Amino acid sequence: MNNRHYNIYFHTHTVSGIVISVALFVIFFAGSFSFFRDEIVNWERSESTAITKEIQLDYNKALKHLDEKYVLHGRNITISKPSIEERVGVYMEGTKDTLAPAKQKEGQYFYLNTKNFKTSTYEESYSLAELLYRLHFFAQIPYPVGYYLSGFVALFFLFAIVTGVLLHWNKIVSNFYIFRPKEKLKTLWTDAHTALGMIGLPFQFVYAVTGAFFMIKLLIVAPAVMALYKGDQDKLYKELEYTDADYKFENKKLANPFNINELVSKTKKNWSDFEITRVIIQNYGDVNMHLLVEGELLSNKKFTGIGKVVYRIADGKEIAKKDPVAQTTYLDVVKNVLYKIHFADYGGYALRIVSFILGIITCFVIISGVMIWLTARQKNNMPEKKRRFNAAVVRIYLAICLSMYPITALAFIGSKIFYPLSKSNLFALYFGGWLVLAIFFVIKKNDSFTNKFCLISGSILGFLIPVTNGIVTGDWFWNSFMQNKIQIFFIDVFWITLASISLYTAYHLKPKKAVS
Repeated sequence: MNNRHYNIYFHTHTVSGIVISVALFVIFFAGSFSFFRDEIVNWERSESTAITKEIQLDYNKALKHLDEKYVLHGRNITISKPSIEERVGVYMEGTKDTLAPAKQKEGQYFYLNTKNFKTSTYEESYSLAELLYRLHFFAQIPYPVGYYLSGFVALFFLFAIVTGVLLHWNKIVSNFYIFRPKEKLKTLWTDAHTALGMIGLPFQFVYAVTGAFFMIKLLIVAPAVMALYKGDQDKLYKELEYTDADYKFENKKLANPFNINELVSKTKKNWSDFEITRVIIQNYGDVNMHLLVEGELLSNKKFTGIGKVVYRIADGKEIAKKDPVAQTTYLDVVKNVLYKIHFADYGGYALRIVSFILGIITCFVIISGVMIWLTARQKNNMPEKKRRFNAAVVRIYLAICLSMYPITALAFIGSKIFYPLSKSNLFALYFGGWLVLAIFFVIKKNDSFTNKFCLISGSILGFLIPVTNGIVTGDWFWNSFMQNKIQIFFIDVFWITLASISLYTAYHLKPKKAVS
């Protein structure tokens, strides 16, 4: 590689990496915990449910309960399962009956407990799991700014990955095996950055591509909508099969009784290893009432196998059917594969644990890249003012990034002791505590102290998480294991393991002289 190309790749890699470093760290740190989103939300609520994507609900009883509370006649109702928990998501459109009271014409989204049919709004159901999940794409920043910010960070990360590979291409094998912890500081950071960067390369590339796609696809799709569909967004969604057929509301009450449970069960029996993930009712209680039952095959049977059946309720006739085995389309694969590989939900706990480890490794790669940048700019031939400025920038970076560990552990404890924490209180605990810690470390002006304090305090709080759970709920991790409460058991043991590793790391760190 000639010097000109090397310099282009080097500066592109450095600039793109430094600009996005803090945002990228937050994305990967919060995203790594989001692999266990379902376990965290069940741990918070002291619930444990079957580990399946399938909706487990008595539809007849649930709809009867909702009809008494909301009056369902003439509504379109969608029941889905956004995560593995005891609740399902229910979206009710306003009734199509023009003579109905105004209140019935309002659409609503809420969660429904599958056991006692208790309803709760999104705000009432907000949890630490939701906070961490949404933090990894900056949803707390008003839409669409947060989404676009995370999308462009992912895009710049892709540039950093590609240019990093090009930089190391000629020595990609030899550099992978080099690690010199006893050499000077810059060499140590460089070796760690290179080796761990190569270990996590496929993982990082996948998440850079899928993250950018999910968050800024609107900017990609918008020109196509204008050019190919003449601004008709609904037509595009219909061709992409994001919207279902709309059946006319006849405004005549259905006289015959109907059994939704029976039709859902009938659909499930069509194919073995088929899980029902979405149920849509159109024109509830009307003579033209229709039921769409949708699901997918287990991932170990077929990676993408989406199937559905549409029934006309008046006579129970099956009017449309899609076979998940024989009728999988290219469109199904494109839409589904990116989601599956991004959420890592197709390989069980083993895949998610590996993904978590690779996510944390990526966080270390980001930090080591920042430290390489700093050590390269602390040479004696650089002006003192510039050296102090560079040190201050990195001090702020480290304060923001490293304090995420203890504040996340503290938030777990707070969400258990004060359950249920409201959204505003959870924000105050997490973001308020994060801000206080970051300011403290910036004022302290000691990067070594920041690193060691975060690791040790995070470890201590991490050990206290299962203790807090045991005291508050009685679900000590050995009891959870014996009672087959796998999700609760997993989070407790997960924190014991993570705290042990970080504590071991903290006590084997050699203190370095702080850069002032």
